[in-house]
Amino acid sequence: MTQTGSTSAQNVPLLDVSRENGPLSENIKQTICEIVDSGRFIGGPHCQQFEQSVADLCDTEFAIGCASGSDALLLALMALGIKAGDEVICPSFTFFATASCITRLGATPVFVDIDPETFNLDPALIESAITPRTRALIPVHLFGQCCDMEAIQTIASEHNIAIVEDCAQSIGASRNGRMCGSIGDLGCFSFYPTKNLGGMGDGGVVTTNDPELADQVRLLANHGMRPRYYHQEIGINSRLDSIQAAVLGIKVNELAGWTEQRSNNATRYQKLFAARGLGNLMTLPTNAEGSGHVWNQFTVRINDGRRDEVRQGLADRNIGSEIYYPIPLHRQECFQYLGYGPKSLPQTDKAAGEVLSIPVFPGLTTKEQDYVVESVCEVVLGESTQLRVAS
Repeated sequence: MTQTGSTSAQNVPLLDVSRENGPLSENIKQTICEIVDSGRFIGGPHCQQFEQSVADLCDTEFAIGCASGSDALLLALMALGIKAGDEVICPSFTFFATASCITRLGATPVFVDIDPETFNLDPALIESAITPRTRALIPVHLFGQCCDMEAIQTIASEHNIAIVEDCAQSIGASRNGRMCGSIGDLGCFSFYPTKNLGGMGDGGVVTTNDPELADQVRLLANHGMRPRYYHQEIGINSRLDSIQAAVLGIKVNELAGWTEQRSNNATRYQKLFAARGLGNLMTLPTNAEGSGHVWNQFTVRINDGRRDEVRQGLADRNIGSEIYYPIPLHRQECFQYLGYGPKSLPQTDKAAGEVLSIPVFPGLTTKEQDYVVESVCEVVLGESTQLRVAS
């Protein structure tokens, strides 16, 4: 079902969380007031209920709340016993937290190039990156689409390597009927406000089907303390607070509908752009076979070296866009000690110079979407065009 609406002075943001939160506002406020009155700000029933909701959604036995998606990754590696001298394979084309969790434990990130169509880790390149020190692998389900987990699992199993799924952008996504966060040894989720399921602050969850790993994650997230003031491990303080859990517990009930809207928006973009004759100037994102894509981002490639010009053209037309990610991790100053050369990850570097994400959020109206498509085509083609596809 398409949506109709109007823009105000043709202003289309990249994301508008108020359109999600607005209809839920009274329920959220009432629930927060109940927590304030109860005084139970850490743990409690709201946290337990939300953890169960995530476990049910991800088809896992366990879900453990924590303070952020970054902490979820750190806790997962800690639970696996990753330490100094170990190596962990991950993409460079991802958010910083994917690799910083590795270095915080004294281990070394080993960057592997991406599949140019999905932007996800290329399984064909993993084997050559494995050494006797490789302990884990972090596939990132980027932009809402799962990696080729069948191929990755085969490689990991052959080499006895643990898999930590970075699901920060992919809650609700699936691969051949299996939910992300349930495929590897552990799954790590972020509830930063701009995610498909976003809170009103930071928050995260670790999922797993392994009871020992679940117990270890929960222990480490609470200072390694059990019982109170008795410390078995050196853990960290990373807990999902009750207010965030309560807000997320309300919003998780809306996630399926929001995901459907994102999917419909993405499908409509594909049809609109396909009819516009952009040729080789712009490449549309793909939805791999067997992938239950949740479209955290709708990311196109501007292929003629004019990406930044196109982005400025959209900004001039009051259209929000973003580059995820302009500088891959292997080129970041803090990772120069790893010694990656200028041609070490060619697909990653190419994507970083071409990608541009445009609005796809739930609540985006057809009129807004038409304006985005018209504006993109005007800037890319350098001329004024008319939409030819009916809403």
